[in-house]
Amino acid sequence: MKIFITGGSGLLGQYLNETLSKNNEILTHYHEHEGNCKKFNSIRFSLDDYTQLESILKNFKSDVVIHTAAISNAEKANKYPSAYVYEINVNATKKIAEVCDKINAKLIYISTDLVYAGYRGSMLDESAKLIPVSLYAETKLMGEIKIKETFDNYIILRLALLIGFGLNHSTCFFQKMYEELRLNKSIKLFSNQYRSPLELSDAARMINELLEKQIAGEILNFGGNERLSRYELGEIICEECGFDKSLLIKTTMEEENYPYIVHDVSLNIDKLKSYGIIPKNIRESIKRLLKSNKLT
Repeated sequence: MKIFITGGSGLLGQYLNETLSKNNEILTHYHEHEGNCKKFNSIRFSLDDYTQLESILKNFKSDVVIHTAAISNAEKANKYPSAYVYEINVNATKKIAEVCDKINAKLIYISTDLVYAGYRGSMLDESAKLIPVSLYAETKLMGEIKIKETFDNYIILRLALLIGFGLNHSTCFFQKMYEELRLNKSIKLFSNQYRSPLELSDAARMINELLEKQIAGEILNFGGNERLSRYELGEIICEECGFDKSLLIKTTMEEENYPYIVHDVSLNIDKLKSYGIIPKNIRESIKRLLKSNKLT
């Protein structure tokens, strides 16, 4: 297939570049950071340049567009004017959907588990109440709505917390946690927020498998099997690496005055599994991750 990847230099995008390029023809997009895009057929432009965006998608003759690019977390979104966040996360998504409709390309849109209400219980399915509490999550949900208003040839993935080691400039919470513990430094970890963590390379593998499925017009929870807090993830790292668990300091979002209180967006992934897409066990993923990076 011919696959266009937006945000190809991002945390997930770089893993998608490496995984999807093995058996497909990819064109990967970046804006500020090049990441590993230089190793692949790539192009640099801003997603709000809609003339260029449409021209590129049409000329490449994409079969699939995987739209990962965004102002990509709650803290980052608040550093930009809200109008710009809306432009990139909502209007650019709408434009991509419109062009995909014109060229008969499937759109795989990376949304977030943070669109859900975080106080309605655990292991939420796709019909659960939606109450995003940050500008980031709100605009990701609005992107979902724009896609559904535009056409039917889409898969919306409500992505869980990604863990692993970012490539090049990209990084994530898991990586910071590992580095602090490796240096024998204490680290505060939330004990009262629950997610369904998914390892980066496993996420790329699962998206690759989705490409082979005849799925359209679907919203899928996209995460791991387990309901875990960040503190519990820290315990797993300590156990697998032999780090001192006393370095883990249990805290809460309220104690840290965290502005985006979301207690539980752990995901029911039965619908995802019904399509034969099965995430790996999180502890086994972490073991494999550490071994592949020669960290054990």
